[in-house]
Amino acid sequence: MKVTILGCGTSTGVPRLGGEFGADWGDCDPKEPKNRRSRVAILLESDAGKRILVDTPTDLRAQLLANDVHRLDAVFWTHDHADHCHGIDDLRPLRYGRAGPISGFAASETVRRLRQRFGYVFAGQYGYPTLVSLENLDNLRLCEGYRVEHTQMPHGPAQSTGFRFDCDGKSVCYMTDFSEITRAMVDLCEDADLLVVDCLRRDPHPTHAHLGMSLELAQRSGVGRTVLTHLDKSMDYATLSGEVPEDVEVAYDGMVIAP
Repeated sequence: MKVTILGCGTSTGVPRLGGEFGADWGDCDPKEPKNRRSRVAILLESDAGKRILVDTPTDLRAQLLANDVHRLDAVFWTHDHADHCHGIDDLRPLRYGRAGPISGFAASETVRRLRQRFGYVFAGQYGYPTLVSLENLDNLRLCEGYRVEHTQMPHGPAQSTGFRFDCDGKSVCYMTDFSEITRAMVDLCEDADLLVVDCLRRDPHPTHAHLGMSLELAQRSGVGRTVLTHLDKSMDYATLSGEVPEDVEVAYDGMVIAP
């Protein structure tokens, strides 16, 4: 199994729009390509070639083109915030030529909200086919050869879904958009080979994990390798890389990981 970091930036990306010259890099060095961050998503690919996408961010089209992804077997959503789902229409070309819709999964409240906002994606209209067959996660255990486990995570006043995918003898946890650590989150990540984890900034934030919280989840779970994602403009790649332990890495767009 391999994991591709399609995007690792916060909801506004890096650089953020604005600033004196129209691009606000914050503390990030604009000369370092790894500081240019699109909105968060990951792609998992099994040894058998089965591909699972987690989230459909605003930048999805550019991400799939940059990583030569022209086929998906399933899509999972962590939650329905704009930076995680507003690229959903970019799934449309991937439906072309398929015998049926792409399989999609999310927690019950996310299913409800996605159906409410993007109804045409999940129920074909005006002669157009259904793009995604969206189902509740509750009873899901296996998907395209992956064993799937999940838990709900506090995300300020909202919730986000954390995932664990086991395949080809490896385990990958994707835990983004959380604001506190629960016992269920630690249990889900226990002894995983790879943890890709929310790490917005160094200081505490009301809806996201900060660096200390991200490292705490990794330490308490006993994971083998940790990659920090959902990074804002204060998190310069080189600076942050020099601050974290040896088994912790800073994500960058296009990063490929073999757990």
